[in-house]
Amino acid sequence: MHITHKIDDFLFTIFPDVQKGDLQSLKNAIEDYYSIGPFKPKVTIEESWIEIEIDSPSFLAQNNDYKKVVEYCERGRYTDAKPILANLISKNPTISEFHRIMGQILSDEGDQEESINCLIDALRWDSKNGWALLMMGNILAKNKNDLATAMKYYDQALVANPDDYITINNIGLQLLNQGKVIEAKKYFTQVLTLNNSFPNTHLALSMIAEMESDLHSSFYSVIRAIKTNKNKDLLYQKSVEQLLKISNQIVESDAGKSILRQYLHKLEFEGEKEIEIVQDETIETAAKIEFAENYDRDKHLLKFNPKYPAIDHLIMHELVHLDFVIQARKENLNQLFVASSDQKRNFIFSIEPTLKKLKQSGVSEESITQYGNGLFDGLNLQVYNAPIDLFIEDFLFNEYVELRPIQFISLYNMVQKGLIAVTDKRIVDISPKEILSKSKIYNLVSAIQFRELFGIDLIKDYKATPSELKTANDFYDEFLQYKDNKEVAEEYELVIHWAQDLKLDTNFELINEVEYRSKRIDIDNLLKSIEEDPYDLESKDPYKEREMAKFLKSQENKGLNMAVVTFMVEALGFFEQKSSEYIKKMAFDIAMQGAYGYNPSNSNYRINGIDNKLFSGYHILAYYYVSWSIAIPESISELKLPFDEEYKMAKIMYKPNNES
Repeated sequence: MHITHKIDDFLFTIFPDVQKGDLQSLKNAIEDYYSIGPFKPKVTIEESWIEIEIDSPSFLAQNNDYKKVVEYCERGRYTDAKPILANLISKNPTISEFHRIMGQILSDEGDQEESINCLIDALRWDSKNGWALLMMGNILAKNKNDLATAMKYYDQALVANPDDYITINNIGLQLLNQGKVIEAKKYFTQVLTLNNSFPNTHLALSMIAEMESDLHSSFYSVIRAIKTNKNKDLLYQKSVEQLLKISNQIVESDAGKSILRQYLHKLEFEGEKEIEIVQDETIETAAKIEFAENYDRDKHLLKFNPKYPAIDHLIMHELVHLDFVIQARKENLNQLFVASSDQKRNFIFSIEPTLKKLKQSGVSEESITQYGNGLFDGLNLQVYNAPIDLFIEDFLFNEYVELRPIQFISLYNMVQKGLIAVTDKRIVDISPKEILSKSKIYNLVSAIQFRELFGIDLIKDYKATPSELKTANDFYDEFLQYKDNKEVAEEYELVIHWAQDLKLDTNFELINEVEYRSKRIDIDNLLKSIEEDPYDLESKDPYKEREMAKFLKSQENKGLNMAVVTFMVEALGFFEQKSSEYIKKMAFDIAMQGAYGYNPSNSNYRINGIDNKLFSGYHILAYYYVSWSIAIPESISELKLPFDEEYKMAKIMYKPNNES
């Protein structure tokens, strides 16, 4: 192939990096542009023209062989690569890169002398071959223990490409291997000025910090190594090993004790109650706090299981939970998570096929009862704790930086246990599939946060379905919308939202603590009182009042909400042929389902009696308003929904089926 360019202003326009009139730079730029791999064209300048000669058939044939060599080398198939490479060298002895690759192969095979000979050939043909210079330095430093000569090659590599952070990192590694820590650290620091996301350097700096007994700096550097490494390669595995080693050293140093004491005293002062911490190997969870008010005690009792690692984090976790409760109580917003005997009975009935299967397998009635009760209690623990734990761990991560290594070890252990709980074959075989799936979603949300905090991704190990992954990611995204501007007691909103999405909200109730304690009645009677006020119109719960206030505020300055108008027109059409009793029942059902509010941003609500249809927040609110307007118009104002104008417009727009 023959290409001709006239040397004029336009040519410098299409090669804008070349200064106008600099013919040598222009020639070099054109040579680089038309090169194919290591194959360069013949470029000559004659008067006002530049000629480019490309031996296309030869280039293409040789380039295909070159690609094969590279592919074989990447897969470690040196025996296949060497004869092809030797043939390329015999035909093209002037191409530096061929000699460099042969030197790489020989070095990997352990023949350092022949490798040096090949690399010298590579540098004789191209003294600026950065990879050849780097390899020579590595061989001399590592295999010949000749750091002085190695540095000459490293220096030349940096002259050829001063921004080559990989070369700079290699120099640092060789210096580190020689025990020259201070000199190595300078090179690693230089790498980070060029590329702050190079995981190799962060791991090296972690090791140096460990040598210097600066364990916290070592911890933060290795976290960066993990977070900047996109592949689960050998470097990633070494980084995880380093992280576990450093974190365990910090755990053993009791570094969290002083943090714990200070926080404990702060909460005792704010909550005006003593907090007693005791170990208890009988508790099934890692740690738990028994609030004084729930046990008629004059102090809170925090129990921890010493079998779990990183105890200080477990205790701090429970203290943050208490902190959230104290803040919520100050505003009368604290909620109690309670379950009735009827709710447990209904749950046990829903898993009857699983219990029958256990009975047929010869499991005793006592064990089956324990299994059913344990499944109910365990699932409720997840429903309540999983959303709140996200806020707790986020709080600890950001407010107590020095606790992070201890937090990492503790959460790593917890995530691993959660993984086993939903993937172990013995558990999977006996568990109701629907319940196991919902439990897995909660565990996945925790694993997602663990990945975001510490960079270790265990998501694939859960073997989740696409639907489970999507739900878990949606939950975590909802948490992110709350976390930076979280108000007091907002964590309870996620408890409700997620339980509703997973259809687990029938297993428990969240009840305002002030209302519950002022009535001094047991949960079964309290639920009965709820049944007597099914629309929840008479409740003065501050939590619900705040939620309504937030919703009303969100509607300010919106004007007419046309989405709601459209949904109301649809609802009018749906209810047109329905009986008054049917509409009234649906109105009650929607009210009961939305006892803790509907989130306009959600899109997976359902309505009893309307199968195979999902409703967004505004969609279900439209049906809510219309059903009450038709069936119970005298109480519509009690709903406090700001849709009067939307309903007027919907009635104007709606045309009954008997109208043309």
